[in-house]
Amino acid sequence: MNDKASTWNTLQAADRATLWHPYASATRAADAYPVVGARGVRLQLADGRELIDGMASWWCAIHGYNHPVINRALNEQLEQMSHVMFGGLTHPPAVKLAGILLDHTPASLCRVFFSDSGSVAVEVALKMAIQYWYSVGRPQKQKLVALRNGYHGDTFGAMAVCDPVTGMHHLFGDVLPQHHFAPAPDCPVDGPCSDGEIKPMADLLAAHHQDIAAVIVEPVVQGAGGMRFYSPEYLVKLRALCDAFDVLLIFDEIATGFGRTGKLFALEHAGIEPDILCLGKALTGGYMSLAATLCNQRIAEGISEGEAGAFMHGPTFMGNPLACSAAIASTELLLSQPWQRSVQRINAALERGLAPARALPAVAEVRTLGAIGVIELKQAVDMAVVQPMFVERGVWVRPFGKLVYVMPPFIMNDEDLATLSAAMVDVVTVLGEH
Repeated sequence: MNDKASTWNTLQAADRATLWHPYASATRAADAYPVVGARGVRLQLADGRELIDGMASWWCAIHGYNHPVINRALNEQLEQMSHVMFGGLTHPPAVKLAGILLDHTPASLCRVFFSDSGSVAVEVALKMAIQYWYSVGRPQKQKLVALRNGYHGDTFGAMAVCDPVTGMHHLFGDVLPQHHFAPAPDCPVDGPCSDGEIKPMADLLAAHHQDIAAVIVEPVVQGAGGMRFYSPEYLVKLRALCDAFDVLLIFDEIATGFGRTGKLFALEHAGIEPDILCLGKALTGGYMSLAATLCNQRIAEGISEGEAGAFMHGPTFMGNPLACSAAIASTELLLSQPWQRSVQRINAALERGLAPARALPAVAEVRTLGAIGVIELKQAVDMAVVQPMFVERGVWVRPFGKLVYVMPPFIMNDEDLATLSAAMVDVVTVLGEH
């Protein structure tokens, strides 16, 4: 056995004995693929093979891996300090990053609360909404409204606003807070939204607005709940409804932020402003875990002048200097480049490369938006079967349910995009034949 094979076997055996992977069995899961390096858009496996990464590490590595600009920023920050508590202290990376985020998000947003992950950013947003209403003397407004097919994270508050059927959390349904759900919009992303599409939401708010703190949605793209795209006009109408019924509006842009949909933030497709905005994933370019929850002055003042006199949340690693430095470098790198052209180029390549799948009998729909490509099948895939098929073709694609999709790094060239798309069509073709 050569050294690479020995390393591969050793890592897999140790992993199998000790680790528990996301959404996987601890005892019956397929072996994980050992990665020993990553550069550009490629993952280097322990056995020497390389995979073109179509997932950008769950959508966050927008610049690819091992980028010299972000590497340098982290090394420079490490020489200063890696961490300091944020209670009563501040530091340049957090101050600078907050300024950058506020400069590039809607003007009404004025405060940034940092946390560790996307799920926690959602928890923070929900707590902000509920504490706001308590602080202004309307404590009965504790319920939330979310969309069917929505996904907002895996912690308890976030789970409670995920679709209770498709949101992967139905096992916890009996212990989660019970909230309201409106039908997912069924209006095409490039088309209008009829009054009929928004009517269920309007009826729900009309009936229950006295008890509703906020509506939370993923603007334009519903991510892990189904990779569904819908009309920005729905958001325009939703903003008007929230204003009419005095309900706060939360946008969860953890998956869609930082250029993924072709706009810097998906809310720009609709031209409206939420009361609270959640950011994460690509915030640091995939280098470190960091998220942010932004809010407007109404929220900030309402909470701060209320009974508690403070927002009651405080993550230990809030505003971590290393993570903030990575986020500054990643965001400045993105904004310094013609990223819109890169996303348009990726969209054209995915549209072209995935088009043949539309003719396959196993395929329900093919759709693309920005740097997102989705093949929706008529039947759910068997991960134990499909994952090795992609690895054999030299690409990393991680389907779920009926969805075979990619969200590649923005630096991926046309040749690699063609290889990625061809592998997706090929695998789906083979699945259809069996």
